[in-house]
Amino acid sequence: MDEIKLGDVTVTRVEETHGPIMPTRAFFPTMPDEAWQEHHDLLIPDHLDADGMVHAAMQTWLLRSEGRTILIDTGIGNDKNRPAVEAWHRQHLDYLGRLAAAGVRPEDVDLVVNTHLHLDHIGWNTRLIGGEWVPAFPNATYLMPAVDFHHWNPANNPGIPGSVNEYAFEDSVAPVHAAGQVILWEDTYAIDGNLRLEAAPGHTPGHAVIKLESGGDRALFAGDIVHTPLQLHHHGHDSCFCEDPAQARATRRRLLDWAADTTALVLPAHFSGRSALEIERRAQAYAVKEWGPFSRY
Repeated sequence: MDEIKLGDVTVTRVEETHGPIMPTRAFFPTMPDEAWQEHHDLLIPDHLDADGMVHAAMQTWLLRSEGRTILIDTGIGNDKNRPAVEAWHRQHLDYLGRLAAAGVRPEDVDLVVNTHLHLDHIGWNTRLIGGEWVPAFPNATYLMPAVDFHHWNPANNPGIPGSVNEYAFEDSVAPVHAAGQVILWEDTYAIDGNLRLEAAPGHTPGHAVIKLESGGDRALFAGDIVHTPLQLHHHGHDSCFCEDPAQARATRRRLLDWAADTTALVLPAHFSGRSALEIERRAQAYAVKEWGPFSRY
């Protein structure tokens, strides 16, 4: 397990899985082909392969802060019915074993933070036991953005059946809410003296990030504001999964500016390789100043 200290907060990377996800043109429909070629050395092999497939990690940021054990995002999950994504359909991975290797049992988790409610950020919210979906972390409070909760509820959104998020609310959100373990929040939410949730809409209506400010350290748990380092150089291009591309671009620019100005460590949800990075402004865009201290997968 990779573990670092930021101020008074310990941060551990817990991987569920990583590898090729989608071809470049499908994942980033407006990104010019030549952009991938121009930044070939930055991207290959950790973020792009020679066949033009974008690589991504499914991972949880495990935080220990002010005596509490906190998980940021919970991956894809096991046994989930995911007809839209064959590779994620009813998978069986030892995610809980990897948490155990980091010293965390399910009952030890105090807080689960879902940056948004896409299927690859909520899967381990629940486990299948005796044919029923039950909270995977029985003693945890789950923080979910209220806007996303209402948006992805099939009762409110008739377009969910047949979408990539089909069944995700029912098996990974509703059971935790029914158990009384969910807090729905809006705008900002103070987790503790070191950590604060902040609305960062665009990728989804309720998408959020977590800012860490502790001692002299700053960090941005960036969720899905970026999916590839190429979006630092070409920040005006969005993934195919961004619900509101114009808002996603404005959010991306605002948060990358903050990270560059404060020398914050940026920890996106899906970067493979070393997963975390410091950025700097370069011309009218951004660039990798330094990769973070985690080892490469």
